[in-house]
Amino acid sequence: MLNDKSRRRKVLLSGGLFHIFHDSIADGLAVLLPFWRTAFELSLTQVGLIVTCFESATALFQIPAGLLGERYGERRLLTFGTFITALCVMLLAFTGNIYHLGLLLIIGGLGAGVQHPLASAMVSKAYEDGNRRIALGTYNFTGDMGKFLFPAIAALVFSVAGWRQLCFGYGLMGVIMTAVLYLTLRRVQIGGADSQTVNAGRKSGGWGIENKRGFISLALIGFIDAAVRTSLITFLPFVLISKGMPIESGGLALSLLFIGGALGKFACGIMAEKIGIIRSIVITEAVTGLGIIYIYAAGLTWIFVFLPVLGMALNGTSSVLYGTVADFVSAFHVPRAFSLFYTAIIVAAALSPPVFGWVSDVAGIGFTVICVGLAALLTLPVTFILSAEIKTERVR
Repeated sequence: MLNDKSRRRKVLLSGGLFHIFHDSIADGLAVLLPFWRTAFELSLTQVGLIVTCFESATALFQIPAGLLGERYGERRLLTFGTFITALCVMLLAFTGNIYHLGLLLIIGGLGAGVQHPLASAMVSKAYEDGNRRIALGTYNFTGDMGKFLFPAIAALVFSVAGWRQLCFGYGLMGVIMTAVLYLTLRRVQIGGADSQTVNAGRKSGGWGIENKRGFISLALIGFIDAAVRTSLITFLPFVLISKGMPIESGGLALSLLFIGGALGKFACGIMAEKIGIIRSIVITEAVTGLGIIYIYAAGLTWIFVFLPVLGMALNGTSSVLYGTVADFVSAFHVPRAFSLFYTAIIVAAALSPPVFGWVSDVAGIGFTVICVGLAALLTLPVTFILSAEIKTERVR
């Protein structure tokens, strides 16, 4: 447990920097999808499968990352995984076909699998005595800074160069950042193995989930929320292109969405502390579902105006969910609990794009947008189950 305020800030800063880079890749790659569709002559189903390559690999490594993090500490795994992801982004610049593209995304996705469970665990443990949701909300806010960063840089690069130059330059920047960050973490001795946690984990075993019903309901909301978020991010450029937007403006549209998302993750972490978890989830999911349906009906100009508002709701729910995970698990198993939770989320992110891509190929992109919006509203009934379990935890 960390009591020193300065040390806590360093944990939050370190986790935030990892989050900025990884989320910039995970969601920022959506900017490249229209270009890849043209370059490799892909259907929307195949576009969805490209996203699945990255997301499924990330999902596969969530649990191993959590278990290894308990044993060896977060620092080595975070820096090694980030280096692998950055290197694969660099190599995307030289890919010649869809098979090379898919392979690099799979390897890069495996490297990205370390970030969420280990960085979240570091921040959660550092602030376990108080302000955990605000700290995790801040951590999530940094991730959305990354989501905004990649599309914004892409919009600038595309005015003078192509997507290959963008990938090489951004990947190189990630490699340099990883080296600097590793040396910084090593110098301040953050993220090393905790012998107390290792020994406790060996003795107790299991996942450390003390309230299974609460954890499952939380993970189910996260599953649906992630499926909706990833599907919208994947197909939003194609929706806007169908309404007359130039292909080069995709980065601007996603930047507006992610700007709102960054504000939403920070604000919703605070909102959950002030008005409660359940009310926060209901508000963000209702606005998300209805807002996505509004995109189907609105004109291009009004959509661009509305995107920051939609982004706030779209990404705000996750801050509330992440800050609640530790409430249902034992203190010694926070990393593996986060890894299990993130596995559910990233599996949803991996499965939903090809499914909704197939729907788009069969029924059209407009029908798909409506389906995604209605899916977001499915989280509302599950919040009643979660509400009952949160009340049970308070009684204990």
